[in-house]
Amino acid sequence: MNDNLAMTAPQSIVIASRASVLAMWQSEHIQSRLQAMLPGCDVRILPMSTRGDEVLDRSLAKIGGKGLFVKELENALESGAAHIAVHSMKDVPMVMPAGFTIAAISAREDPRDAFVSNRYRTLMALPAGARVGTSSLRREAQLRARFPEIDVEPLRGNVQTRLRKLDDGQFDAIILAVAGLKRLELNDRIAAYLSIEESLPAPGQGALGVECLSARQDLIDLLGRLADHATTQAVRAERELSRQLGGSCQVPLGAFAQCEGTRLTLRGFVATPDGGRLLTAEATRAIGEPEALGAEVAAMLRARGAGEILAALAAAT
Repeated sequence: MNDNLAMTAPQSIVIASRASVLAMWQSEHIQSRLQAMLPGCDVRILPMSTRGDEVLDRSLAKIGGKGLFVKELENALESGAAHIAVHSMKDVPMVMPAGFTIAAISAREDPRDAFVSNRYRTLMALPAGARVGTSSLRREAQLRARFPEIDVEPLRGNVQTRLRKLDDGQFDAIILAVAGLKRLELNDRIAAYLSIEESLPAPGQGALGVECLSARQDLIDLLGRLADHATTQAVRAERELSRQLGGSCQVPLGAFAQCEGTRLTLRGFVATPDGGRLLTAEATRAIGEPEALGAEVAAMLRARGAGEILAALAAAT
């Protein structure tokens, strides 16, 4: 630790975290990085239950969206019970509430989706009428577009709960994020990795974000040392695309950006929930223009008819 960092480092940092096994892994990962950077700092985790974790009998779209995984943690930051919160970036609402900021986005884990099944090795092997579980309209729309003969059903709960429902025979297969399975050392449960072309990820999938109060410039400066530049630029582009299109749990939308040298390429899609209409777009810009890139691809999707899909979804909710 350099002298300047030693002089300005806080004596303790409390991390607000969801209490699920995966969320705790994510918080412990950030905890270990902070402890390595600040050996004299007491870094502790405050496990919390969120409404998104507690209400499992209804889809996220029907109970308020992914922000339900974040709100209680932000309350802890606001009250001073915690100083930072760790999130999967795909769970962070596209518009941050006033007074809060994502101070760092760390290097991304594998962003792909995983096909998990005890009976079948690939999506192509599923017979007509096979029951596939997923919690995501994004995944559901892409599945229905490619495999209209399968039965896609809602699946909520943490990773272990979803795997247990599969093992109990409630589903023939389920779709999960590769990142979560890898972090929990459950790679052996993956029957097949779905390519980006097969299943475009959610904005921010595989990346961790660290949130704090926007007034805490000391923490913002400190946490910035955890950030990965390429991942940050990619996620900013993905989130801007989603923000431009009103992305939420009610919108089947995917976005994925990749850095190649000094260029950033962003792919996006918007679809109807039944997959009957799926619009795609792609563009490339300089890596330093993530928001402009996100806005460009969003405009391309609107020009191709995304506005009609979004208007119909809004009218249905």
